[in-house]
Amino acid sequence: GTDNPGPLSLSPRRECPGDLTQPHRRGYRRLSLSAELGPGARSPRPTHPRGPAALRLSSVGDTTRMAASPGDWRLLQTLSDKPTAEVVDGDVVSSVEFDHSGDYLATGDRAGRVRVYAKSEVPAQPLEGGARSTPGSVMRSALFGRSSSAEKSTPPGGKTVEYRQWHEFQSHEAEFDYLKSLEIEEKINSLRWCRPINSAFLMLTTNDKTIKLWKLQERKRPVAIVDGYSSGGKGGGGIRLPMFRKEVSIGATSRRVYSNGHAYHINSISLNSDCEHFVSADDLRINLWNLGVSNTSFNVVDIKPDNMEELTEVITAACCHPTQCNTFLWSNSRGSVKLADMRCKALCDEHAKVYEEEDDPSRRSFFSEIISSIADIKFSSDGRYILSRDYMCLKLWDVNMESRPLRTIYVHEQLRSKLCDLYENDSIFDKFQCNFSGDNQRIMTGSYNNFFHVYDRNGRSDRCIEATKKPNKKPTRPMPKLRGKGSAAPEETEMDLDKKVLHCSWHPSMPLVAVGVLNSVYVFSDEAQGGAGP
Repeated sequence: GTDNPGPLSLSPRRECPGDLTQPHRRGYRRLSLSAELGPGARSPRPTHPRGPAALRLSSVGDTTRMAASPGDWRLLQTLSDKPTAEVVDGDVVSSVEFDHSGDYLATGDRAGRVRVYAKSEVPAQPLEGGARSTPGSVMRSALFGRSSSAEKSTPPGGKTVEYRQWHEFQSHEAEFDYLKSLEIEEKINSLRWCRPINSAFLMLTTNDKTIKLWKLQERKRPVAIVDGYSSGGKGGGGIRLPMFRKEVSIGATSRRVYSNGHAYHINSISLNSDCEHFVSADDLRINLWNLGVSNTSFNVVDIKPDNMEELTEVITAACCHPTQCNTFLWSNSRGSVKLADMRCKALCDEHAKVYEEEDDPSRRSFFSEIISSIADIKFSSDGRYILSRDYMCLKLWDVNMESRPLRTIYVHEQLRSKLCDLYENDSIFDKFQCNFSGDNQRIMTGSYNNFFHVYDRNGRSDRCIEATKKPNKKPTRPMPKLRGKGSAAPEETEMDLDKKVLHCSWHPSMPLVAVGVLNSVYVFSDEAQGGAGP
């Protein structure tokens, strides 16, 4: 269980009441305390979209264009597509994750629903203009007049990969804490695949307060056919015996509910490499759980001070090492990434290593503390590299070198002069995820205008892809800056802040990525690396 945090609650998010951030009119403090709403409180979320939010940007002089990537990314499929006018806040995708084999793709949304898609190799059929389409898309077009998949081109093998909806279930429901007068949203903050057991799949999902372990399994049950066959007798006078056939159904059952483990909002969960434990992180604590025990957790990080007025940082994310069960990462709102080793102490408040880069004094401003807060961290699959993403840039670290990152890629450097406008419409609090490719040679992250970037790990290339059915052939946008390069000519462009790629996932073994935009999930394939062929 957890101790009572008292009348104060901490939340680094923008939902905290604005009148408590005085003396500035909407001034930002490193921590937002609310004595009225209680722990974990948040004000009502604005419905999506917030309204027109577009900035006209002029790229600054030190923004450079990186070399174009040799990759040829194409849109393979669009999942859960719905016209923008019909999108409600609950339909917006809040989490995207491939399983360890890449055969299944799971998405969570703000309404607490989880959709699981299964990969299948389907033969392609030629269409007009040489394009190819799968039988499923042809049938959907014939029945409904449109296809949920974008037009596809296929490799010479004549087959392509398609993800079809396998199952959908309601993971979390909206709740209300009557003792604290708090509304708990059903939004899926994070989901993680666990090791499958026999033919069943296990999945961890979480909202702000409760973590659940779900079991998904196909079941075959006999179904009687009314029109059976006749036994004996002439002229049909015999006894009609029923026939049975096996019908396959998919069921999702809740195996464990890990509740009352956190007093503050849960921001991330991560499965341990032993596949028997997982860690969950909120604003002030990180807990270690056993998958088979739901009523007990072990606190491994606790940064809550005795006096909440002395609090200077909050936890923003946690991630377990891919091969070492005793090691995990956690990041904070001050831009630091800390490596903890549970072999040293049971309580890992004192980190084993810290990866932090001092800010350039000439770049410091009123918004420096906000934009330096780390939104996401990831280990590479071999555990050698660490990837961290804050609002402005993407940093690649070597586990063995704490002094400075191997590479710093400025994704949003062109927005530095617009931080005041971004703060006014709350876009400065957007949390962009990042990911490694399966071979650890490339990294990806999202941006605005429905763009996401795929970078070479060595920083030699940047591929900018627009997540839409009809991308612009020549998109004009300020390109990110890579440290140490020259300057480029300034250019102007409009950036739609309501169109953004916050969530992304990379297939573990194929050049295949899935990104979430509003209520849709776009699956892209890199044809230069073998594509999505069999």
